[in-house]
Amino acid sequence: MDFQRDGILPDEVVLQILARLPIKSLFRSKTVCKLWCRLSSDKYFVQLYNQLSSKNPMLLVEVSESPQLKSSLICVDNRLGVSEFSLNFLKDRVRIRASCNGLLCCSSIPDKGVYYVCNPMTGDYKILPRSRERPVTRFHPDGEAALVGLACNLSTQKFNVVLAGHHRTFGHRPDGTFVCLVFDSESNKWRKFVSFQDDQFMFSQMNKNQVVFVNKALHWLTGSSSSCVLALDLDADVWRRMSLPDQVSEGSGNRLYLSELDGCLSVIQISDTWMNIWGLESYEKEEWSLVDRVSLRCIRGLVPGIFPICQSGEFVFLATHKHVLLYHRKSRVWKEMYSVKNSSTLPLWFSAHAFRGTILSCR
Repeated sequence: MDFQRDGILPDEVVLQILARLPIKSLFRSKTVCKLWCRLSSDKYFVQLYNQLSSKNPMLLVEVSESPQLKSSLICVDNRLGVSEFSLNFLKDRVRIRASCNGLLCCSSIPDKGVYYVCNPMTGDYKILPRSRERPVTRFHPDGEAALVGLACNLSTQKFNVVLAGHHRTFGHRPDGTFVCLVFDSESNKWRKFVSFQDDQFMFSQMNKNQVVFVNKALHWLTGSSSSCVLALDLDADVWRRMSLPDQVSEGSGNRLYLSELDGCLSVIQISDTWMNIWGLESYEKEEWSLVDRVSLRCIRGLVPGIFPICQSGEFVFLATHKHVLLYHRKSRVWKEMYSVKNSSTLPLWFSAHAFRGTILSCR
């Protein structure tokens, strides 16, 4: 694209400036000229914009008084503060099941088995074709898959949706058969593979939202007594167990959370007084290093109900029952970014997701 005019900034400088705008501001700038109008469909600019946005994780939370009532969507940004938007463009009442690189995977509440992938910043969305594998919707008491994952590759702009859970015959306990359905946006089809897993292949409720996509795989933290990371290789359709740092342990007030840190897998350990942040230095060798150690004494009263949601090299977003907190690593300063006043509101950590503002298309 040619932006060069007499007395005007060079093309690359203009692109760098526009690529740092919030998405709403970027779309408003389309009216400036025809060249700017075509930016959101220009491959180079889309990649530039998404690469820059990947360095600024945000926290997305559904605020609702109950699962039956309509919820509002709050986005908390370190740079821009708090903004509110909705998923009304889906024309359905939905629940957010997973988030990855600016896309959301949502399931229909009234129509079980219907899934959407959408970009809430642009209003773009796709209804996923129904899978013929009906048993996948009977894994979980609420009629949905026990695990839902979304993997979105920024470079190829392709995505996968994963629905997984233990096979359970009506009236019987799970038989150890773990069924996994994977939707591929490129082929617009589902594929299925089955594996056998032991009783430790379980997940606690608080870890379901914290599925992390790095290194072409989705990762969950198990909720069993001997915690480990379970990774699903989307190229090979193979599950892999990954060990946690040797110094990490559950029990005695310690809680573990899975996150992403600058494109790498990270584990956050919270005790009564400390938050330890670990990063995976070598994916193949499973070598971890301690990235940061943060004192929690100044927020002592909130520690029992605090959940880390997302992080960067600069800050960590955490949610409690009613607050969203931001911890700045360099200054060691805590800041309250958002709070709810209604006493009946569901806990914010219950529906909080890591998020990024990208201009990826779902189609």
